Amino acid sequence: MYDVLDSQSVLEVLRPVQDPELRKSLVELNMIRNVKIDDSKVSFTLVLTTPACPLREFIVEDCQKAVKKLPGVKDVSIEVTAETPQQKSLPDRTGISGIKNIIAVSSGKGGVGKSTVAVNVAVALAQTGAKVGLLDADIYGPNDPTMLGLSHAQLAVHSTEKGDILEPAFNHGVKLVSMGFLIDRDQPVIWRGPMLNGVIRQFLYQVQWGELDYLIVDMPPGTGDAQLTLTQAVPMAGAVIVTTPQTVALLDSRKGLRMFQQMNVSILGIVENMSYFIPPDMPDKQYDIFGSGGGEKTATELGVPLLGCVPLEISTRMGGDSGIPIVIAEPDSASAKALKAIALAIAGKVSVAALS
Repeated sequence: MYDVLDSQSVLEVLRPVQDPELRKSLVELNMIRNVKIDDSKVSFTLVLTTPACPLREFIVEDCQKAVKKLPGVKDVSIEVTAETPQQKSLPDRTGISGIKNIIAVSSGKGGVGKSTVAVNVAVALAQTGAKVGLLDADIYGPNDPTMLGLSHAQLAVHSTEKGDILEPAFNHGVKLVSMGFLIDRDQPVIWRGPMLNGVIRQFLYQVQWGELDYLIVDMPPGTGDAQLTLTQAVPMAGAVIVTTPQTVALLDSRKGLRMFQQMNVSILGIVENMSYFIPPDMPDKQYDIFGSGGGEKTATELGVPLLGCVPLEISTRMGGDSGIPIVIAEPDSASAKALKAIALAIAGKVSVAALS
């Protein structure tokens, strides 16, 4: 069918190969670039829509199989890179220069491990090569500095013509801004809504975030001022709702989910945390301390994806307390594997939304 081995014939044979999530041709999406022919060797660049592409190996394999069908091809070399797409802008919400996608991690109820999920997802995305920031929007209970190993860090402040600009702290590949950097350890934040609104906007617009593929926003529990400020201020790639299988947590998570939908923020999915307990001395045992199947049932009823289920392990708590997240401290643990898979799923859904 192809008499001449050239760049055009390579593109034509790759045209039927699709991105499994976008369900569009790699060639039509301009994901195949820099095609070169050197005797019997074909090389090109595959540009994915996220460094955290969960189907990277499958796409590479499909490309290799397709090109090897061409007569005379003996070797296929593929350089894989990524360009994270920019989330669509909205006329009534101001984007942040350099930040491509803003993702809220929220819950209706406190104590479900929302910050644990937010921190580990941010670190897992950074491990893939993505540029990641974490905004701790839980002004009254800022725990992210401790969980990211930055409890003793201080934010640098730069004076500019536009006012003071904060420089985020950095660890484990993630930039972090938190109220925890601005107050003493035991100092309570006793603020009404307008003051909270002001500091969240400062964390959004008066921070030197630089270029970010993803800004993860760790929200406080509930459906109050912080959620309203974020959803009304910036265009968002979507929200992730964290819950446990327990009935009372699920009831509150449904309210949190509906709030984002009412604010025209898409729901990327539900994460069921503390799905079951794994005893450290009996790793083959599982105990459904908070019930079972609640996250899946709720996701089905509300018509949103279940992004994953994270078991309850002592090492996850230890990682949060020590400032070394479980995806780094014990990457082969059940919790770390679940959190990494959730991070990849979130990245995939964000790319689909941006390119749809």
